[in-house]
Amino acid sequence: MMYRSLFPRDLFAELDRLQREMQQSYDLSPSIRGLSRGGFPAMNVGGTAQSVEIYAFAPGIDPASLDVQIEKGVLTIAGERKAEPVPEKAAEHIDERFAGHFRRVVSLPDDVDANAVNATYRDGVLHISIARQAAAQPRRIAIQ
Repeated sequence: MMYRSLFPRDLFAELDRLQREMQQSYDLSPSIRGLSRGGFPAMNVGGTAQSVEIYAFAPGIDPASLDVQIEKGVLTIAGERKAEPVPEKAAEHIDERFAGHFRRVVSLPDDVDANAVNATYRDGVLHISIARQAAAQPRRIAIQ
């Protein structure tokens, strides 16, 4: 767990931390597969023999504002998280919560069935399940 004081006692350590954070922001390179790290929403992508499972962790977003599309083997999740208003007299020391428009893109395997997609949003987690085509399903062959 990373510990960070709200009021740094060591100025040089704080400058070093700021430099590392700035460097990390330049190391990100958007591609067809999304951001290499630090993207929002955080995602887990995996699969079974029957389906591809995608979990996007996006708390505080209205599910009606999410746009999920599949086109030419590419899944796109887009939306917007509204910024929380800060009280007028409050001083903000750390703001790490993402706010603004986002777009994540995931390349899908060739054997998915784009017509058999199920998406649910519960407790801040968007779960997308995409079935694999029947021809790609493993099957047991009887020996005679």
